[in-house]
Amino acid sequence: MSTSEQAQAEAAWGRIEVWLEDNAPASAALLRPPASDADIAAVEETIGVIFPPALRAWYRLHDGTDDPESGKSWWPAGFLPGNQGWYPLKTLQDVYTVQTRDQEREPGRIPVSCVVGDMWHGLYIDARQDEPSYGNLGRWVVDREPELIPESTVGWPLHAWLAGIADALEQGRCLIEPGGQHDEDTWPALTVCGGLIWVAPDEEPHSPQGRVLLGGGPLP
Repeated sequence: MSTSEQAQAEAAWGRIEVWLEDNAPASAALLRPPASDADIAAVEETIGVIFPPALRAWYRLHDGTDDPESGKSWWPAGFLPGNQGWYPLKTLQDVYTVQTRDQEREPGRIPVSCVVGDMWHGLYIDARQDEPSYGNLGRWVVDREPELIPESTVGWPLHAWLAGIADALEQGRCLIEPGGQHDEDTWPALTVCGGLIWVAPDEEPHSPQGRVLLGGGPLP
């Protein structure tokens, strides 16, 4: 991955963060302080895997997110597409260890998130340097083999995925996958508590109540 792609990841995340601060302050408030190079290096040494440059850049901006305070809604925590909560480095390290040791997954896929309230599936970044999917996004699931996103591809480069999120938020529309495929089941929406979530507009039931679809209106 080139330095330019690393810079693109930083720029894309900057757009996302500005949008969160302006439109979803409850989600923005959960962002943790930046991780230091020493913090990242310590995790790399422990798990035996070097972060791809764009992933390192992402964690240097924020060390994932905190959990909401006691008594507050968990919805704002899942502000990444698929209602994924971004792992702090400590959680990333722990989950990677469980996946490679207890679940006997092939080393090199770094888990970066899980669905809020559901630890059975999430997203990873491929850190296997000799693979064509290096630096790209995939999905991990506890009871089946990891798969790249979109399926039957070499994956979605992290910097491009972040840019796609920024575009969807700024334009008030669904996420668009590489190749131009519109993911109509992944629309950004705002909750009454000031959080960002991602929804399938035609799916029932709609929760939480009172959410508003970007580019549309209130969902029943």
